[in-house]
Amino acid sequence: MSMASLNLLPHPAPLSYSSSTSFPKGFVPCCNNIHVFIPKGTLLRKASLKPTLVVKSSASGAFVADPLSTITGGPISDSISSLKFNLLSAVSGLNRGLAANKDDLRKADAAAKELEAAAGLIDLTADLDKLQGRWKLIYSSGFSSRTLGGSRPGPPTGRLLPITLGQVFQRIDILNKDFDNIVELQLGAPWPLPPLEATATLAHKFELIGSSRIKIVFDKTTVKTTGILSQLPELEVPRLPDGLRPRSNTGNGEFEITYADSDTRVTRGDRGELRVFVVA
Repeated sequence: MSMASLNLLPHPAPLSYSSSTSFPKGFVPCCNNIHVFIPKGTLLRKASLKPTLVVKSSASGAFVADPLSTITGGPISDSISSLKFNLLSAVSGLNRGLAANKDDLRKADAAAKELEAAAGLIDLTADLDKLQGRWKLIYSSGFSSRTLGGSRPGPPTGRLLPITLGQVFQRIDILNKDFDNIVELQLGAPWPLPPLEATATLAHKFELIGSSRIKIVFDKTTVKTTGILSQLPELEVPRLPDGLRPRSNTGNGEFEITYADSDTRVTRGDRGELRVFVVA
């Protein structure tokens, strides 16, 4: 349904109608005094008119929440749409968590818990398709520690190292069980050389444990330069021997899917890390 089909003129008074009412003039009352165009003679049920929240990722990296993009009788209730919007609003402007303070962390966690409680337990055993695709990370509570490893050890951000974190994605292929974390980085260089831009891909395999828990097993890390050096070949980073690698940073991990729909996913990691993703 295009935005051109929305008549935004308020109705002077509430209307009442039965569960199967014909609207020959082509308009039916919806929510918040918004009228939706319906072809003449269409029979509608009152319960099918539900505003849902559709989240899109803008070019700037911020999410765009459009609560009236779709009018449908889908599984997302009005209350869940509202709680979902509250969570996305709570994490907006926090630079994926890098700019979050303790109060921001508390507000984001509280908003996530309200959404999780309203949506109920997630069962992916019959609906693993919800994970398929490319997802953009818009918030991680672990990034408030100012390290690129989140809740795990990782290189610090800021002035200690000339590393600027770009966008972070997850690419999930449910058929091949591929689970890739993709990180865009900008590395500083001595003047007058331009910064080096690169994309690091941390490849994993995944399996579903129970109904909603995901286990990932590290495979390899590859780095591909972008920008002016994009012609350079992709480089696979050698993996440290098990004896030299810290036990706390094996690359493997587990996390729980606590909320998932067609455009938003919320996870809680094995170290308590809250992450929010939107479809890319």
